[in-house]
Amino acid sequence: MNGGGSEEAAEAVAAAPVPLEWKFAQVFGERTAGEEVQEVDIISAIEFDRTGDHLATGDRGGRVVLFERTDKRDHGGNRRDLERMDFPIIRHPEFRYKTEFQSHEPEFDYLKSLEIEEKINKIRWCQSANGALFLLSTNDKTIKFWKVHEKKVKKICDMNADPAKAAGNGAVVGPSIPTSSKPYTANGGCLDKPVGLSNDFSFPLGGVPSLHLPVLTSSEISLVPRCRRIYAHAHDYHINSISNNSDGETFISADDLRINLWNLEISNQSFNIVDVKPANMEDLTEVITSAEFHPTHCNILAYSSSRGSIRLVDMRQSALCDSHSKLFEEQEMPGSRSFFTEIIASISDIKFAKDGRYILSRDYMTLKLWDINMDSGPVSTFQVHENLRPKLCDLYENDSIFDKFECCLSGDGLRVATGSYSNLFRVFGCSEGSTEATTLEASKNPLRKQVQTPSRPSRSLGALSHGFRRGADTSGVDTNGNAFDFTTKLLHLAWHPTENSLACAASNSLYMYYA
Repeated sequence: MNGGGSEEAAEAVAAAPVPLEWKFAQVFGERTAGEEVQEVDIISAIEFDRTGDHLATGDRGGRVVLFERTDKRDHGGNRRDLERMDFPIIRHPEFRYKTEFQSHEPEFDYLKSLEIEEKINKIRWCQSANGALFLLSTNDKTIKFWKVHEKKVKKICDMNADPAKAAGNGAVVGPSIPTSSKPYTANGGCLDKPVGLSNDFSFPLGGVPSLHLPVLTSSEISLVPRCRRIYAHAHDYHINSISNNSDGETFISADDLRINLWNLEISNQSFNIVDVKPANMEDLTEVITSAEFHPTHCNILAYSSSRGSIRLVDMRQSALCDSHSKLFEEQEMPGSRSFFTEIIASISDIKFAKDGRYILSRDYMTLKLWDINMDSGPVSTFQVHENLRPKLCDLYENDSIFDKFECCLSGDGLRVATGSYSNLFRVFGCSEGSTEATTLEASKNPLRKQVQTPSRPSRSLGALSHGFRRGADTSGVDTNGNAFDFTTKLLHLAWHPTENSLACAASNSLYMYYA
């Protein structure tokens, strides 16, 4: 039996996908050595659209910057030439700057004497239509629905009128032709002459050759952002999440205590679907940290809490979804509780897999992958910050323990990624038998600080009853012996929906990688 088990393990390892080799693609807003970064330029949100052809970033200055992909997959040639190709064509993914606009401005709530900063908390793409792009952006209090479309700038073309032959047609005004001081009416008539034609004036045969009518021509195309709707005054606390519904008509917004349901077409009304605010605020034990709609089922959403739990909600059950349909949480190990237990258990981000079967969650120490059909515990646990456990006191003193790292999944669901300190990010394989656990640095040389971490093959996701742990670092230094820099942190990243391409935000710089 032992021999059979060894053979099965060997087959699982052999069938595991090969770890990806990540390469630098491009960078936008790269800092020079010693350059001081302005607070308003730090990127605070990043999101690919559904096709992956557009990328949006938001910053602390309230700006939204759009990028578009330029390397289209048009290989050219006829069908016979394409059929003869027996190798895949791998192109360097390239994006270019498209446009930017000021989404939010700083405000002041006079009733609460509260400053509302312009920082973009989240960006979500909506369905495009008629060549126009639509997206939602939010700061702490206000959500805005933006339309970005191309507009042709029309100008009057040169009339090519000859001033010498235009004596009978009034003065011709141009940039290089001096105008007369005589008063003229709006239609070109001169006030010094009697109204009407003189008796000695006659039109030549064939008309007046020097009379040209102006013609409008489209000389250039500009991108025009326009705010279609503003969804305001619905949240008493800071908005931490927005998520589009798969029906294309509604979206949710979540703050610490409530989740509201909106219709994209109605900005003055929303429905409160989740409310965890107790009658007495002293009884408050947890807050909402993130919320996300199911990618295909328009009636299902999930939201996470500061106590490390994820609740699955079915909106068909009741109008107010205070009772969840499923609860996902990991049982606390006996004797492991400490002062920091609840702080590091708080989930900062959740994401559904593309097929909706799995939920990825990020807390301060780990990434966890949950099967929505199994609520006994996570199917996989990936250690991200286990090496920082001895330093939790220092991290608490400098508030780093409250940093909110985002997470993302690949489009095929085989890998997950999240950020860390020193502008590092980590990629883990989550398929059966995978041992992939790669640490990369957000720089032009991503492998410069790569950390090789021991890990064991993962078991089948469907057959797992208890989560496994891998990818744990043994020290608080990288392979070069440098201590982690807690002032440089990679909080925001996004995975391309169809390709192995990552976009990472390191301070004010946007780095892109492919494999």
